[in-house]
Amino acid sequence: MAAANSEGNAQKLSSETFQLFSSSASPFGIFDDASQSQQLPPISPPPPIEVLASEAPSSVEHNVDSVNLDGVTLLKGRVNTQQVFGLSNSDLVPGKYEGGLKLWEGSLDLIKALRSYVKNGFISFSGMRVLEVGCGHGLPGIFALLEGAAAVHFQDFNAEVLRCLTIPNLNANLSGESQPSSSNSTICDKAEVRFFAGDWSGIDKLLPHVSTDAKHNQGGGYDFILMAETVYSINSLQNLYNLIKKCLRHPNGVVYMAAKKYYFGVGGGTRRFLSVVEKDAVMTSSLVAEITDGSSNVREVWKLGYK
Repeated sequence: MAAANSEGNAQKLSSETFQLFSSSASPFGIFDDASQSQQLPPISPPPPIEVLASEAPSSVEHNVDSVNLDGVTLLKGRVNTQQVFGLSNSDLVPGKYEGGLKLWEGSLDLIKALRSYVKNGFISFSGMRVLEVGCGHGLPGIFALLEGAAAVHFQDFNAEVLRCLTIPNLNANLSGESQPSSSNSTICDKAEVRFFAGDWSGIDKLLPHVSTDAKHNQGGGYDFILMAETVYSINSLQNLYNLIKKCLRHPNGVVYMAAKKYYFGVGGGTRRFLSVVEKDAVMTSSLVAEITDGSSNVREVWKLGYK
């Protein structure tokens, strides 16, 4: 169970500045062609499926880079969008590709915030059940796994992202080449790791730790839900929030969300998502960190939990 945050430490973490990308990055960080994506007609999402770890294709080249995050080194893959989806220089094709092959800033912001909370004893992943929503590279979920989580489930819209990037990233980080903050040489023998692809409106039907009680996840659900850069589209915010309520363990489950304050052109952002949360009046929210590095839109990390 996540420990309660002290106000002083939360303010200290909020004041930190995370320098993640150079000034050559897009000033808005996502979807330069966003206005065009809004004009496309709605597309029916693919049916949700479970992706097996054995499905990672050997035909897709998976180049690995290391990322050092406050003393924790994780490995991330570089996969060609053209090779996987037949697309070039595209962050988003609605209904087909939702940007999962790109490592967004929010994933690293989230890991840094989680790392600080673990280091200071505010939270522990040991023995916990974790769901990473919209995982892409899956680095926050991999971090939780390396910190001793009992179960980590990865969800992404695209099965291809899970097969070609998330699963190879997990394998690379568990191969002994990475340097986690604790020793996990036999972690795969101790933890339940599964992968699920599909839209947020229906993926809960496949997730194993979702309670059949639609009102409360008493005894079921996930202790932690992690998500980064998932609130960019205003059209998906309600489905995302509904998924969280179905999946989060009651009453002590916690959501950690990293995203940009505003996503210009697509209408989403942390504040629009939090307005959905506040209107429902079931959960509370608190700011964990604000990142203003001068090279992109203001980014934030938020904590959500039941009232």
